[in-house]
Amino acid sequence: MPDSLPADSVGIVTPQTYHFDTPIDLACGQSLPSYDLMVETYGELNADASNAVLICHALSGHHHAAGFHSMEDRKPGWWDSCIGPGKPIDTNRFFVVALNNLGGCHGSTGPSSINPATGKQYGPDFPVITVSDWVKSQAQLADRMGIETWAAVVGGSLGGMQALQWSLDYPDRLKHAVVIASTPRLTAQNIAFNEVARQAITSDREFYDGRYYDHNIVPRRGLMLARMVGHITYLSDESMGEKFGRELRDQAYKFGYDAEFQVESYLRYQGERFSESFDANTYLLMTRALDYFDPAYDYGGNLSRALASARCEFLVLSFSTDWRFAPERSEEMVNAMIAARRKVSYAEIDAPWGHDAFLIPTPRYTDILHAYMDRIGREVGA
Repeated sequence: MPDSLPADSVGIVTPQTYHFDTPIDLACGQSLPSYDLMVETYGELNADASNAVLICHALSGHHHAAGFHSMEDRKPGWWDSCIGPGKPIDTNRFFVVALNNLGGCHGSTGPSSINPATGKQYGPDFPVITVSDWVKSQAQLADRMGIETWAAVVGGSLGGMQALQWSLDYPDRLKHAVVIASTPRLTAQNIAFNEVARQAITSDREFYDGRYYDHNIVPRRGLMLARMVGHITYLSDESMGEKFGRELRDQAYKFGYDAEFQVESYLRYQGERFSESFDANTYLLMTRALDYFDPAYDYGGNLSRALASARCEFLVLSFSTDWRFAPERSEEMVNAMIAARRKVSYAEIDAPWGHDAFLIPTPRYTDILHAYMDRIGREVGA
């Protein structure tokens, strides 16, 4: 880490734990008697609390969206390219809130937390969570912070699902929803990928039906395989070809089954690193929340009817090579918004990186996001 931080960084940030003693009722029919949310904030809340922006994270994301945790920290937050002074989500203008979702494994209450009813970790007894549950907990966080209305709720992938759900569950509590590289529901293929990942975890002999904490062990191999499967779907064939091609690690065939190709070595590295930082039970929860998400379900599959209650404006962005959440899924959302007479702006970004493109600051992408957020800033006088 250099001696000084970049001028456009939010700088050194310290996460905060918000504790809630009020029970939260969940869509599955269960409730949590109390819970914690791990939160980071950037910028300053203005006098009338009108400049707040909520950042919703994707499957493996967390509260650390921007800045650094120390001067020795070599890795900034996961969306540091878009959050900070002068960046698209400008912290000189907005008060930005990023949290680790309920059920997460980075400080918020989740399967690895202590169940007050037993004095032991929840493990597989932690209730199944839905996107609506996350939005409900985020609304309670907003209440605690004195934020009646978000200037914008912003998210990519699973985060985009949360932004869309906010517009339906609390239509009067957000002015704009920014939905990036997302979908109104998973396709059968997407559900299938999630199931393969879950089977990789649950079939690990060290999973112990989700009670691996009791054995002081982690189903590392299962998590590794789950991440490898997921990671393949986040990248495009073009981006993997450019990065790895068919290059061999040692420039010669070994006629074995160890990692001989560079792409094999890369996937194993990603899987191993992920297995050291993410909880297996949380991965099961998050992927099932993805599967269940379908705001049109209670409206006979008619998304425009579901969107009739929305009051905010929408920005929807997709990426040309994203085959996990293809542009067609974003267009489906946009068409439903138009049919529901909602205000919506849409752009498909030509980018070669597949689903992961929403994390990469390509000029057209950041220019569009910057322009839209600038308009929001002017609306709230920021």
